[in-house]
Amino acid sequence: MVLGKARCKIVDAEKDGKARWAQKNDVRATRVGNFIRKVRIDELPQIFNVLRGDMSFVGPRPERPEFVERLSVTIPYFAERHRVKPGITGWAQIRYPYGASENDAMEKLQYDLYYAKNHNLFLDLTVLLQTGEVILFGQGAR
Repeated sequence: MVLGKARCKIVDAEKDGKARWAQKNDVRATRVGNFIRKVRIDELPQIFNVLRGDMSFVGPRPERPEFVERLSVTIPYFAERHRVKPGITGWAQIRYPYGASENDAMEKLQYDLYYAKNHNLFLDLTVLLQTGEVILFGQGAR
């Protein structure tokens, strides 16, 4: 069982039961939530998933189950990204802007498949170093 990220949205953010992609200036986010997402503190609980062996530091970012179901049907080879452990950061995260649609998921899949096929220590170190740059300069957070 994979732990989720730290809570940063209002209660009942999706009370109609429909999963939504995060958007820029998302009205569902709390003030504290905006801050913890911007400084990436919301990712800290996922370190427990790495320690338990459910996740890796580097790998395709896990999607919400609601999105996985839909994307696996609409995007060819989407399920192939699950051949490697999901990661806190990944090749797609440093190569493609924040994804907020099925089209973005399709684009990010290209990077995830590249990673799944070519992952090695050098690629992981590259991803970790570039992720550090993203965190230090506050790029890409929503």
